[in-house]
Amino acid sequence: MEQKQWNVQIAITEDDSDTITTARAMLITEDGMRHESVAHARRNPSDRPVPAIGDELAVGRALSDLAAKLIEDGAADVAQYASPVR
Repeated sequence: MEQKQWNVQIAITEDDSDTITTARAMLITEDGMRHESVAHARRNPSDRPVPAIGDELAVGRALSDLAAKLIEDGAADVAQYASPVR
């Protein structure tokens, strides 16, 4: 049985005013396929700063976008291989 491992690197940054958190999720597979997704979370200025909440929201959004890109790739591959050879 073949085993593969894909790793996702996630970088999280906050702006100088601690109101916008940005997460960048990058996937590079063993065969060199690369996907990158960037997402943001914005804190209402009237809310008290809780950095963990911004991290969770931004990372969750970046991973969701990354998942959507992988599903699109899979669907495109299925369509390519399912079409009759001419």
